[in-house]
Amino acid sequence: MRNNNMKKLTLLLVLFGFRWLNAQDIEKKVKDLLAKMTVEEKVAQLRSSFMAYPEVSDALLNDPKKMDSLYGQGIGMINPGYGADLAHTIGYRNKIQDYINAKTRMKIPPIFLDEAHHGLVAQDADVFPTSIALACSWDTLITEKIYSYIAALARARGTTMVLAPVIDVTRDPRWGRTGETFGEDPYLCGLMGSAVVRGFQGSSDGSITKDHIGATLKHFTGHGQSEGGINQGPADYPERVLRTFHMEPFRLAIQRVQPAGIMPAYVEIDGVPCHANEWLLKEVARKEWNYKGVFVSDWWAIDQLYQKHLVAADRKAAALIAFNAGVTVDLPMGKNYAELNTLFREGKINMKGLDEAVSYVLRLKFKLGLFDDSAPISVEKAKQKINQPEGRELALKAAEESMVLLKNDNHILPLKKDQYKTIAVIGQMAEKNYTGDYSGYPVSTVSILDGIKNELGNNATILYSHGVDLTASSDSLIGRVILPKPDDNLKKIQEAVQVAQKSDLIIVAVGEIEPFSMEAGTPDHFGDMADLDLQSQQEDMVKALVATGKPVIVYLVHGRPLSISWISKNVPAIVDGWFTGEECGTAFAHILFGDVNPSGKLTISIPRSAGQIPIYYNHKPSAHFFEYVTEKNTPLYPFGFGMSYTHYSYSPLRLSGRTVSVDVTNTGNIKGDEIVQCYIHQKVSSVTRPVKELKDFARISLNPGETKTVNFTIDDSKLAFWTKNMKYAVEPGVFEIMIGRSSGDTQKIELTINPNSVQ
Repeated sequence: MRNNNMKKLTLLLVLFGFRWLNAQDIEKKVKDLLAKMTVEEKVAQLRSSFMAYPEVSDALLNDPKKMDSLYGQGIGMINPGYGADLAHTIGYRNKIQDYINAKTRMKIPPIFLDEAHHGLVAQDADVFPTSIALACSWDTLITEKIYSYIAALARARGTTMVLAPVIDVTRDPRWGRTGETFGEDPYLCGLMGSAVVRGFQGSSDGSITKDHIGATLKHFTGHGQSEGGINQGPADYPERVLRTFHMEPFRLAIQRVQPAGIMPAYVEIDGVPCHANEWLLKEVARKEWNYKGVFVSDWWAIDQLYQKHLVAADRKAAALIAFNAGVTVDLPMGKNYAELNTLFREGKINMKGLDEAVSYVLRLKFKLGLFDDSAPISVEKAKQKINQPEGRELALKAAEESMVLLKNDNHILPLKKDQYKTIAVIGQMAEKNYTGDYSGYPVSTVSILDGIKNELGNNATILYSHGVDLTASSDSLIGRVILPKPDDNLKKIQEAVQVAQKSDLIIVAVGEIEPFSMEAGTPDHFGDMADLDLQSQQEDMVKALVATGKPVIVYLVHGRPLSISWISKNVPAIVDGWFTGEECGTAFAHILFGDVNPSGKLTISIPRSAGQIPIYYNHKPSAHFFEYVTEKNTPLYPFGFGMSYTHYSYSPLRLSGRTVSVDVTNTGNIKGDEIVQCYIHQKVSSVTRPVKELKDFARISLNPGETKTVNFTIDDSKLAFWTKNMKYAVEPGVFEIMIGRSSGDTQKIELTINPNSVQ
């Protein structure tokens, strides 16, 4: 009886508005819906609109002609307009949804998009460590919790899909988007990216659970090693290199968590832009990896096919190329895919191809539950998600785990709270908490200066000096950075020295702010660097502070690795803080004074200079074979490196079958977390292999004197590679299993794989 009533109710819903009650049989519902749609309505589902162009306003929303032109046939996705407050954002989204319900024939709900790299890019949204920082925690569990929290915040505002995470492998840190990535290792990028997707979507099977949202992996592929480190530059690498490094995180994530979306990269591969690359999107992702989600274009990337790459004559030709390559939705304004109506009438695309593309969008909308819930977005419910203790606690924990102790001579850290009576805090980035590119606007943030003051209370006097200016223009993200005049900064250095001379200890924050480290997207929006040096005489300032004879502690703020060779040699302690979110200052103070034992480890190598690039750890045997005339061939700090206030000893490795074991003991007197890393290298293979490749890791907590056994099982997935014949397979032979505290500090044991033991 209940099933009959359900069928009747579903039929009524279909007849009076095509709204579905549930998603129990998504494929049937998609097929039924496609049968009722016109070509124009189908094309509309492959298009998007941008709430900034034209700017969504009450005037636009109340203009029937404009609304009809934008949404009259429906719309696939709607991109955000940045800067609007919570009430306006929700109000506009509700009005657009109301229009679609009332005025469109099919009443298909739109997907509201947002950016959420390290927090929702919106007003009153928590900001967490950037990906390059969070990766240094090597903590997939807290990563999943963070992005589940972000998902709930986003869903409460009406966001149903986000354009995150970035899982590009960074192999050139000059690139301004380095901070958006999880580093230089494909395995770690794949696992951290999978944790983000699980958090966003609430599952590992591709379903999207209540209060969760769809995730979008980006940028497929090669984006993190563009020519010259310039954003969107060519990535002309052989297929084996692409598959081994740049494509591997995407393969892992699709295999593990089935993301809702993937965004192709702006770059070209072997002369073919990714948005025109049928081999990449259809042959590899769809057929080989069985990917069933949507491919959303990067913003204006289809336009670039005729405006920048010059592989299409005009907009219509670009639309045809992208559609045939497998790009599902045209972001951010959908103007290119408006041409699909004409292309269909001309017979250049057929109904089968159109239906296949639209089915991906409709399937996602059913998975998101958009057909089941037509209730307006509640401003009051969204406000309840703002500034929650859970968010600040996650932000603090993540920041504490992400900071990396690079140097600690003579155990100068941690400081005792009553050890120094007067402390000088120096630097522009000490007074203001810079949170990095793609940041939202949290209710509050804690700077380094405030964190130290809050931690010490009346135990010490805190003196502050701004030090050098990083820019003469402003902190604006638009326009070329104008550096301050050297003489002006020299005066500020002298002022900082005068303050420092009154102190017993100096803490100086140096690095870079967002205009030096962000996405370069337009001719007046830069972000890539030609070198990795500290800008604006920051090193001169540190030298002057060191010359006072007072102990100096350096705190690094940045989105990419910086060349700090002089600082590394001449200051006793360095804490690498990256852009670590709204609780940065509190986290640093906790580490500085020993409330927290640092545990972060680098996920990208720090070069001695830009001249060493590329300097990633997983290089080929012939790379870095010789030293330079005037410089070493090793990084300043290697991948996986990070110090602690305690010490961990590693027992000799033990091998039992395919399991390698090691006992790790905390031999110090402070509780701490150690990140045990497992690398593999095949001694002889049909093609050259990296000298070592990360294949597993374990983050463990150890009390003083405690020992834990860490086991790594070496299955075929850890041994397979792209052979000489371009087959992904295991070649029998001898493998070196290397386990240790960093890529530069391991011990090894050999594992022999016979032909009959390949699993």
